[in-house]
Amino acid sequence: MKVYGRITVFPIMPARINRLYELAYNVWWSWHPEARTLYSSLDPELWEQVSHNPVHFLSKIQPQKLEQAAENNDYLTLYDSVIRDFDHYIHPQPEETWFATTYPELQDKTIAYFSAEFGLHESLPIYSGGLGILSGDHCKEASDLGLPFVGVGFLYPQGYFSQRVNREGTQEASYDKLHFSEAPAVPAVGPDGNEVVISVELPGRRIYAKVWKLLVGRVPLYLMDTDIPPNAPADRELSARLYGGDHEMRISQEIVLGIGGVRALRALGISPAAWHLNEGHAAFLSLERCRELIEAGLSFNEAREVVKANSLFTTHTPVPAGNDAFSYELMDKYFNSYWDKLGLTREQFLEVAREDHSWGPSYSMTILALKLTGQHNGVSALHGDVSRKMWQFLWPGLDKDEVPIGSITNGVHTFSWIAPELNALYGRYLDKDWGQHVDEQDFWDKNIQNIPDIELWKAHHQRKEALADYATRRLKQQHLRLGEGDRQLAEFEGMLNPNALIFGFARRFATYKRATLIFRNLEKLRRILNNPERPVQIVFAGKAHPADEPGKALIEYIYKMSRSEEFKGKIIFLENYDIDMARYLVSGTDVWLNNPIRPYEASGTSGQKAALNGQPNCSILDGWWAEGFNGKNGWAIGEEREYRDQEIQAEDDSNSLYHILEDEIIPTFFDQDSEGVPHRWINYMKEAIRTCAPQFSMRRMVKDYTNVYYVPEMRQSIRVEQNHYEHERQLSAWKEHVYPAWSKLELYVDGRRDGQLSLGESIDVHAWVRSDELKPEDLRVELVYGETQDEQALLRHSLPMEYVKRENDGSYRYDIQLKPEDSGSLAYNIRVIPAHPSLTEKYELGLIRWA
Repeated sequence: MKVYGRITVFPIMPARINRLYELAYNVWWSWHPEARTLYSSLDPELWEQVSHNPVHFLSKIQPQKLEQAAENNDYLTLYDSVIRDFDHYIHPQPEETWFATTYPELQDKTIAYFSAEFGLHESLPIYSGGLGILSGDHCKEASDLGLPFVGVGFLYPQGYFSQRVNREGTQEASYDKLHFSEAPAVPAVGPDGNEVVISVELPGRRIYAKVWKLLVGRVPLYLMDTDIPPNAPADRELSARLYGGDHEMRISQEIVLGIGGVRALRALGISPAAWHLNEGHAAFLSLERCRELIEAGLSFNEAREVVKANSLFTTHTPVPAGNDAFSYELMDKYFNSYWDKLGLTREQFLEVAREDHSWGPSYSMTILALKLTGQHNGVSALHGDVSRKMWQFLWPGLDKDEVPIGSITNGVHTFSWIAPELNALYGRYLDKDWGQHVDEQDFWDKNIQNIPDIELWKAHHQRKEALADYATRRLKQQHLRLGEGDRQLAEFEGMLNPNALIFGFARRFATYKRATLIFRNLEKLRRILNNPERPVQIVFAGKAHPADEPGKALIEYIYKMSRSEEFKGKIIFLENYDIDMARYLVSGTDVWLNNPIRPYEASGTSGQKAALNGQPNCSILDGWWAEGFNGKNGWAIGEEREYRDQEIQAEDDSNSLYHILEDEIIPTFFDQDSEGVPHRWINYMKEAIRTCAPQFSMRRMVKDYTNVYYVPEMRQSIRVEQNHYEHERQLSAWKEHVYPAWSKLELYVDGRRDGQLSLGESIDVHAWVRSDELKPEDLRVELVYGETQDEQALLRHSLPMEYVKRENDGSYRYDIQLKPEDSGSLAYNIRVIPAHPSLTEKYELGLIRWA
């Protein structure tokens, strides 16, 4: 029959264990293994069939199994313990959460976090890769730390695709419908008790989205869904898939995410004090916030100052394809009735986010996000540097290092990724409550050597055996689907050898990640993989975007190599990479391999998960590894530099990789004592844990975001509310005054142009600024200096010059003494920038005048 509605019917739950329902509807269980055991132990086979989804599990389980559990003392003891922990977690005392004890005055404020994807658990396929996993981990840690935090995104009915690899190695995408009745989500209700449905305008119609609420511990995640009446069939498909469709689909999704997301929060009665845009997909939210303020009586420029005051934008990719941009034609179609509401002309509206390309100007979501947020950051120190260079043109006249884009390096949510065996091991030898000290470097420094080598090796070997069993099951399932016979299926029994040195390579198959780099010299690879005395295997996993033909070609190549006679059993490709598979791989392989084209890996987090579980990384010095590598916790492929030719770069990097494998990794791994324990290798494992577990934890990351960005934004928000936008109105008026006046500003300097100084001596420098329209308090005059290299001056120091007086000719005089602190060749110059006490950062206007 044709389905009209779908409901899920649950069996009657024995009263003694009836809170299993409540627990199922909070994904707290996803990072608490004892909570998952409450379900899996009832019916292990069913638990696997439903992808570890407790809501779906409870709808399928036989009632007698629930009744038996309600009379089983061992089960009830575990149940009571889990429920006690859950209640304590959800309703802590104020002094028991980090945020409440650190910032008690801000507990009643809210941080809103917008992301196009959230990777919480394999049973919720609303993520595609690293960005989504990061968002999910961010929500979990925000909950752990007690942040007043809400997430906003989409509940995609078809999620991201399931990957199937056919006989030829071709990736095939299939989409399985996620039935919300079987997901841990419930309709969100507003203050009036009614379910929340919001709407946005699209060309010629209005589109509606229902809002669902999903609990991540203490954090509510609000997810929108357009598959509701009265939307037309095409609009009902709008939020069906993650990153699906063409540019029209993408702009429609991003309008719903940004503009619709703001309206969803308003309908829920939530007024955030801080706004975090995780990537540019949600950038339209800043326009919607401006529209609200303009409706309240502000001008666009005034509204922009208010919006910037408490908003943060995190950019995640230096790859151009990762930064959405729309044609002006498309913007005309979707926003021709919107710019009037902002008090702007079409030209003014388009200029806000203009980016010029060879094919003409476009409307850049990244530029929109950068221009309408007050704070911006990349996701590793190197990525921050790359981003400053990439977007430097938005701040003309500034040296790259002064471009106002900071960085906070990504981390991983420890208890979502720690293997059970390692968790138990750390509990025995570090501290039974070791998780409370995750981000404390001293704790790891003092305690890591308490773990006996043989115990760490045993725990790791258990994970390798678990991965071997998992790989056997997955390979058999795949080839059974492909119609293989018993003889072929038997090949996969024990194909992955727990005693071998196993490399893991699992990530999105984008070309810049160079999945096939290790195949560049097949003769060397054969020598490495075909030594019976030192068995080596490589496990690959990952998806290519359905529209990425070069990425899919990489998968096809690796799959064919894995089925070839010379590499069968040495190269293994596991299809349909997801969170479940990732947990096995980051804990069950020996070395985590990562070889992107530097500097295109913004951060990367899979290697951080591996290191947490005792796996050394072998990686290009890109993203987080450029910070994490210390020479003793893994290996660095290639040099820490950039190349003009990617072919030469690939040749150098592959040669470096083969050298590391043959001369360092393999000999170290197989240097084992009489009991088979590789002590030199375990030194690398312990060093990886010691250095990476705290530094690259999500706890450290969320604390950094809170201290550096969220709290200043929340305090700024309080100030803005208290002064009724007066500072922002003044700042806007001041900017409108400064911009036209700047072109007439003149700067003259008198100071030594060349010569020598002895260390300790100084030179006098004078500057005169002539401006009829700007006053000294509108200006900051600086002497900047630094050493010289290759005819280039490297700006290292910036010193404010002292305003002395107004001269008879009307110019303003400034003086300074330059007294270098170090010997060597240096260069200096004088510059003027606008200055105002309410500026978020001093280069905000992008105006600068050099002598």
